[in-house]
Amino acid sequence: MTERLPRPVRALIGVRVINQLGAYVMSFLAVLAGPDLASAALAVFGVAALASRWIGGMLLDRLAPRTVVVLGLASTGAALLVLALAHGPPQTLGAVALVGLAFELCEPATQEALARAAPAGRHGDVYGLLGTSLVAAGAVGGLLAAVLLPLGARWLAVVDAATCLAAAAVALAFLPREPVRPPVRDAAWRPSRRLVRLTLAGTAFAAGYLAVLMYMPFVLLQRGAPAWLPGLVLTGAAVLAPLTGRLGRRALDRLPHERVLAAGTGALAFAALVLAVGRAVPVTVAAYLAWAVADSVLQGRWQALIASIAPEAERPRWFAFFGSSWGVAQPAVPGLAALAGGAMPVAAVAFLAVPLTLRRPKPDPAPDPGPAPVAAKPAAVPEAVPDPS
Repeated sequence: MTERLPRPVRALIGVRVINQLGAYVMSFLAVLAGPDLASAALAVFGVAALASRWIGGMLLDRLAPRTVVVLGLASTGAALLVLALAHGPPQTLGAVALVGLAFELCEPATQEALARAAPAGRHGDVYGLLGTSLVAAGAVGGLLAAVLLPLGARWLAVVDAATCLAAAAVALAFLPREPVRPPVRDAAWRPSRRLVRLTLAGTAFAAGYLAVLMYMPFVLLQRGAPAWLPGLVLTGAAVLAPLTGRLGRRALDRLPHERVLAAGTGALAFAALVLAVGRAVPVTVAAYLAWAVADSVLQGRWQALIASIAPEAERPRWFAFFGSSWGVAQPAVPGLAALAGGAMPVAAVAFLAVPLTLRRPKPDPAPDPGPAPVAAKPAAVPEAVPDPS
């Protein structure tokens, strides 16, 4: 499929894959910060990353997507090197804030560049390919992390920085130059009701997704799995994702995005419920693989939906606003998991909330006008009386 996509699409996906090969340091941020700073570091990063997404969207008002992608990747690489060299709480938290502020800059630019370059009617294929490619690259990155972590968590930051800088160089060399499109919008931009509704649904989806992804290894180990099994299961799911995602998109391509998302999150909720109540390791592994298969079918579906309905001039802001759902969900999931006594119940409830939020409210029925008024009969016109004279 990739050979039939335009060169800018393939180049941008390649850039993000290179970046994803090292994008594992955030999963180990608590390890790098240390037990005393872990909570503060995660909170600082979450707030900074949320601001970063918005800054990335606003930069697209003045810069071309290629420039923002290069700027975001290069600044993230530089901030990660600062983090690798940081010592002591003030330096570490300051470096974490810098990483967070750069971390999401390129995300709205990536979505906007793909929306511009994708062939008509193929947004679902393009965003789906990006999603499954990043999952596969993340599996390779996980293996690299397994090798590097025994050498020290700082080496994760160094290698992550190297992949960011390499991706920035490739983006500078291969992404096409585009003129800046002047925004055609009022200065006081406000999200539409539909965008707000989709962002609420996206926040619920992100909370469910992160609850499964962040806690799955812990759940397996807690249920007695050997130490090598979580990595193998995650790698197996990443290998399955490109195949099942492609087959699923072929089968469901003609259906509306919102209908597929509603049905798909229902399947994710069922798998998360099995993960919550099942205790045997084989059941947990099977439920997670089923969850990963269902998720692969939804890869890129949210972005394709936004690209298809957003007004072209406002599309960068739509991507930035919708993308903030992940910035909200990331710091919220650990607290919700602690309150619920487990992450998988949180995931099941969050996924179940998505179809309810996606459902469009029915318009209010028009008021009953009552019976039609009866037209008054015109007054009778007297017949002319003949003149007796």
